Amino acid sequence: MASTLADRLGRLVKTMRGQARITESNVQDMLREVRMALLEADVALPVVRDFIARVKEKALGAEVVGSLTPGQALVGLVHRELAATMGEGVADINLATQPPAVILMAGLQGAGKTTTTAKLAKHLIEKRKKKVLTVSGDVYRPAAIEQLKVVTAQAGAEWFPSSPDQKPRDIALAALDHARRHYFDVLLVDTAGRLAIDEALMTEIRELHAAIKPVETLFVVDAMQGQDAINTAKAFKEALPLTGVVLTKLDGDSRGGAALSVRAITGVPIKFAGVSEKIDGLEAFDGERHAGRVLGMGDIVALVEEVTKGVDLESAKAMADRLKSGDAFTLDDFLLQLQQMKKMGGLSNLMDKLPSQLTAKAGGIKQDDMDRAERDLRRMTGIIHSMTPLERRKPDLIKATRKKRIAAGAGVQVQDVNRMLNQYGQMRDMMKKMRGGGLMKMMKRMGGMKGLPPGL
Repeated sequence: MASTLADRLGRLVKTMRGQARITESNVQDMLREVRMALLEADVALPVVRDFIARVKEKALGAEVVGSLTPGQALVGLVHRELAATMGEGVADINLATQPPAVILMAGLQGAGKTTTTAKLAKHLIEKRKKKVLTVSGDVYRPAAIEQLKVVTAQAGAEWFPSSPDQKPRDIALAALDHARRHYFDVLLVDTAGRLAIDEALMTEIRELHAAIKPVETLFVVDAMQGQDAINTAKAFKEALPLTGVVLTKLDGDSRGGAALSVRAITGVPIKFAGVSEKIDGLEAFDGERHAGRVLGMGDIVALVEEVTKGVDLESAKAMADRLKSGDAFTLDDFLLQLQQMKKMGGLSNLMDKLPSQLTAKAGGIKQDDMDRAERDLRRMTGIIHSMTPLERRKPDLIKATRKKRIAAGAGVQVQDVNRMLNQYGQMRDMMKKMRGGGLMKMMKRMGGMKGLPPGL
């Protein structure tokens, strides 16, 4: 949905550039493009109709402010309505209850409930400083209990054992008793899913809900489900008093319609979004920021958060202090930079958060280029890992025979080693200029650097 809607509206802004005011005619043109983009994104038809009606009503009475063109004003209006439809601001998780706060995870099989349970545990541990216990009530899928045990350990939370011969209600009550006696702040209950909605699933989860009385009941839905997400959302909304939605696989090849549809159908806020397969790949959902990404405006706030989270500030400061004191920029320093880029989710993740206008000015970076750049980063990391500590400190020692050994150890060609050393040399020269006070000159010359991966 993001690229489709952004492209359609971008073309519309260009065609409306010569027009002086908002008219019924150009509003109809815009609404046609928006309607087509939303339907192509698998947004439910009733949601599309309601959205278009709201935009039309507000657009016809809108004034074009200052230097904005009608096209820009209309895009701004679509942005505001998208944000309103998905829920303005961040809806935080509610833990205002006597501990342990019980959170019930509901949804169909394959939506990512078990992984999301562990991701949420990590989020609560790191962001809210809570002591978290997880338990699986999925007694139908043999690997589900073991899977939750593994991912819970990765998240740094504690896991309560259960077995397939137990009843989900008994499992949850035993876990709740354990959580109370051992002073846990939060109990996350992973439930069984089905490949489709059935009455047995709904009856079981209603009984489970009544027994443990969760403070939050989160509906986990796959962002790639499209129209199917609507039927699932309706069924769970009728069966349970849902308090929030978690969208999974928002980073995948989805058309994004679920974000609009599920929010409108359930009437509850989208609280989290799964943005990567990593255990820390869960973001608090912000409707306004997501609307900006959908319209190609990027998400600079998320980009800054990603950089802040990924960069080891102490290591960066230590390196800066060493460079100021006259020490050389070594291959260990170069490796640190590559590793921090990886921690930030790689180039694709960072570029996705930049406004489409910036990426267009950068030459319209294609996915193939991004994939190639990611491979280059991994290859360079492998090459440096194949070096001895002395070679990393003193790269000038690396001659022909050492290059052959390093290439063999990294599983690459000697040419790849040469290319990596050239890129390191360019970075070292940049660092020298920064140390010498030539930062502005260096910035002007950055565009002329050859051989670096796109975006690096």
